Amino acid sequence: MGKTSVIIFLLFLIGIISFGFLNPEVVTIKIPGGDAYEVSKFILVLFSITVGVLVTFIFFAIRDTKKFIDNWQQQKRQKQEIKVQDLYSKALNAILARNDDAARESLEGILAEEPDHADALLRLGDIYALREDYQKAMSYYQKARTAAPQNLQALFSIEGVLERQGRWAESLKYIDDILDIDEDNLTALYRKREMFEKQGRWDDLVLLQKAVIKYIHNEKEKKNEQDRLVGYKYEYGRDSLENNQLDKAKKAFKTVLRLEKDFIPAVLGLAEVMLREGESEEAVNLLEKSYEATSSKIILARLEDLLISLGEPGRLINIYKNSISKNPNDPATRFFLGKVFYRLEMVDDAFETFSEMESLGISYPEMHHLLGNIFLRRNQHDKAAKQYIKVIEVKRSLRLPYCCSQCGFVADEWSGRCPGCRQWDTFLLNLDGTCAVMAPAARV
Repeated sequence: MGKTSVIIFLLFLIGIISFGFLNPEVVTIKIPGGDAYEVSKFILVLFSITVGVLVTFIFFAIRDTKKFIDNWQQQKRQKQEIKVQDLYSKALNAILARNDDAARESLEGILAEEPDHADALLRLGDIYALREDYQKAMSYYQKARTAAPQNLQALFSIEGVLERQGRWAESLKYIDDILDIDEDNLTALYRKREMFEKQGRWDDLVLLQKAVIKYIHNEKEKKNEQDRLVGYKYEYGRDSLENNQLDKAKKAFKTVLRLEKDFIPAVLGLAEVMLREGESEEAVNLLEKSYEATSSKIILARLEDLLISLGEPGRLINIYKNSISKNPNDPATRFFLGKVFYRLEMVDDAFETFSEMESLGISYPEMHHLLGNIFLRRNQHDKAAKQYIKVIEVKRSLRLPYCCSQCGFVADEWSGRCPGCRQWDTFLLNLDGTCAVMAPAARV
């Protein structure tokens, strides 16, 4: 204790003693429910001071004790956090090194310190999910969700396991739980969309896609998503057509064409509806009008099949000749004209058309093949052989394959949607080698 403190204490003590000598009087104190007592003023003041000091001492003792305990607990927590963080870093490094055993050991060490550590539970679930031990994976994911009910990563992980197991209904439920927490979560919306596609729920997809577009703010992405919406409307129409729901199909195809008037798959779909309803003339007019607007060889091929089946080859030939007169530099239409002559057994006209193309330096393997057939009919075997050799030299498929203009995917059958890039209205007839200059793609 310092000198100043001693002096202050002595002065305080002298003051108290002086106060006692100067105030010898007594004071009567009555205790509630008890007797009255006479007490010296000096004793009363001294007692009051003593009680005050005692209370102050107790207060500070409690405060300091609590502060000590809090500091001790905080230091303990800090040490635990440092240990947990160190273990988690080791676990992540082990995961990156694909050392699952070391990662699992570190993660289990974390859970020994902190049983509700959500990230450790999720990482352990991931390890077992990769091993396709879905039961253990789900156990850890569920514990993570219990520890953090609003943790979207836990919900996504559970949904992913259910999806891999083909438990679509349960998987969709968890996606809806995510959207209840975060309604504009695009990852959840995309996953829901993917599942709806796998299930062919095109009507639901149209509604879902509208919600997706609402939450897209990037203009380029929004345009892509709007194109996808048109595609889903087409798929709904196609599905309705396959199920012979002609009214729904017609309405869907017309809706698509209002949004994109040159959407070729919808034109073909609407023409098919008209044919099933017995409106063949309307179907022909639709295809002819669409061909005039788009010059699509896909439309032209369908128009050819339809008019031949209806017994109107003359009308078809006129369409080809009018098209050639408007665009004489279009070799594909000349080939179609020659091919239709061949189909109609108008061999001389076919030969004349193909010979003219050959003189112009136009070379399609299909054209040489048909010329070879014509020479065989005329018993001109040497000339036929030369044409067949040209087919081989062209080194392209003899058939008329379809090619995706976006990714180069090649297919022998037409489809409104490319199986490769999943885009709609991208297939072209591969007459002029379009697919040859595209990126390589699998052939189906």
